[in-house]
Amino acid sequence: MLKFLFSMIFMIPLCYFNSWWLFQSLMFLIMFFFYFNYISTYYFCNLSYFLGCDFISYLLILLSFWICSLMIMASESIYKSIYYPMFFIFFVGFLFIMLYLSFSSMSLILFYLFFESSLIPTLFLIFGWGYQPERLQAGIYFLFYTLFSSLPMLLSMIYFYSFFGSLSFFLIFNYSYCYFLFYFCMIFSFFVKIPMFFVHVWLPKAHVEAPVSGSMILAGVLLKLGGYGLFRVFSLLLLSGLSYNYIWLSVSLVGGLFISLVCLRQSDIKSLIAYSSVIHMGLVLGGLLSFNYWGVYGSLILMIAHGLCSSGLFCLSNIVYERLGSRSLFIIKGLINLMPSMSLWWFLLSVYNMSAPPSLNLMGEIMLFNSLVSWSVINTWIFLFMSFFSACYSLYLYSYSQHGLIYSGSFSFMNGYTREYLLLFLHWFPLNLLIFMSNYFFY
Repeated sequence: MLKFLFSMIFMIPLCYFNSWWLFQSLMFLIMFFFYFNYISTYYFCNLSYFLGCDFISYLLILLSFWICSLMIMASESIYKSIYYPMFFIFFVGFLFIMLYLSFSSMSLILFYLFFESSLIPTLFLIFGWGYQPERLQAGIYFLFYTLFSSLPMLLSMIYFYSFFGSLSFFLIFNYSYCYFLFYFCMIFSFFVKIPMFFVHVWLPKAHVEAPVSGSMILAGVLLKLGGYGLFRVFSLLLLSGLSYNYIWLSVSLVGGLFISLVCLRQSDIKSLIAYSSVIHMGLVLGGLLSFNYWGVYGSLILMIAHGLCSSGLFCLSNIVYERLGSRSLFIIKGLINLMPSMSLWWFLLSVYNMSAPPSLNLMGEIMLFNSLVSWSVINTWIFLFMSFFSACYSLYLYSYSQHGLIYSGSFSFMNGYTREYLLLFLHWFPLNLLIFMSNYFFY
């Protein structure tokens, strides 16, 4: 694992030269080598000093490689307008290194350290390359929500270390006391990061004000840090989880239902996509909290699928914003007349967002449905309405943006660049490919 880490660290000096596309090409190359470092076991392999990798870490690191490479491709306007492109490359590289270390750390305290460190480059991306002056408020929301929720986790880790003398994932074991305060402090930070309903307010604000690269990494990878952290931490909290998980599971599912209604009255397409992320991550949270084999691996699959699909939708919203200068559904109507070939990608990613076959989202949601219904039959109705409203807001997004009377200020014909079609293809293609490799998820 260290060889990939050092490869990325030694790429950082490229930021001081005019090497935008070289940096991206090298990231793809390192990802290619990492891909052949395949791990099919749920035990830590490839041990290197304090780093290791199991199947879940492997998939999430691969997703981080993919999204960070596509972030650079999506942000070509920064390079063309010479808007501090080398600083941007530096922050993307630094953010990826923090994510890589978070997913491959084998100690709880190191995971916490890198988990918090990933805030800094994301905050600079929002502050430095965001669109409106409100990005300062959005960045402060993002920072303080996450930091405020993380302090109790640090205190509970110190308390745990004083009892057991280790925070290594190999040596920690089930904390068999049913102690609510310790349980709550350990998991609350991850609830905010996922985010769970009630603590989700920072996410739409951060997404709307962030540049396309910030939205891609937020939706694609940073939300998954919360799911990954819960997966690791629940090995300590089995008894407490069995006693108290029903509270958060109920909140996340009912909250997802409410947010799906909120999506139906959004006029900003970026805000709509951001709220749909809260719904999908509510399902992921429900699967993780059910303590069920189907639920845990359904959550993993949905995290990968949502990372690709949601990131692709943010790319589409940015393509429209660069041409029309707006993300309002009232102004960008009739896009099928202006960009007819781009309309296909709107359709594909919108229907994948509502889990149409043959997407990876469908497979994840089927597994989560099995898990949640086996946990409680009442969840059938909640899941039914969530699926229905997901279809409603996805079709609402597609039909309102593509059809209708064209705004008079956008009379010129503006088709997409080859780079943009490639970018969207690289989001969409893995969603189809991975469902044919689904047997790898069932060891």
